[in-house]
Amino acid sequence: MKTFAIRLLPGQDLKVELLAFSKSQGLQAACILTCVGSLTKTALRMAGRDFIRTWEEKMEILSLSGTLSAEGVHLHLGIANGEGQAFGGHLVEGCLVYTTAEIVLGELEDVKFLRVVDPATGYKELEIGKRFGE
Repeated sequence: MKTFAIRLLPGQDLKVELLAFSKSQGLQAACILTCVGSLTKTALRMAGRDFIRTWEEKMEILSLSGTLSAEGVHLHLGIANGEGQAFGGHLVEGCLVYTTAEIVLGELEDVKFLRVVDPATGYKELEIGKRFGE
């Protein structure tokens, strides 16, 4: 596994920057190993819902998990507010870094992640392929 360590700066969008990094590095199959930091604005698509919930307050990043490739990302975010209430959901654009987001990624060098529409779900789902000739 090849690893990458990145730090996002105040005002950067967590999802936008992770997708841009994946594309710039030509990542074909990567995962989040760890992430800590804070946000000033958070946007999540909640489980089983078609709407996006947003918070305009400082939140701590408790966890970030998921898969990344140059074709797309599928990420879930766990956050907590100043009272320690925790929330989680599907990461969407609109999560803005407050002080930092320290992220370590791992690239799986023998597989390739593709995103193809699954007729059963209607969503672009993960398809795992092998890398050949690299």
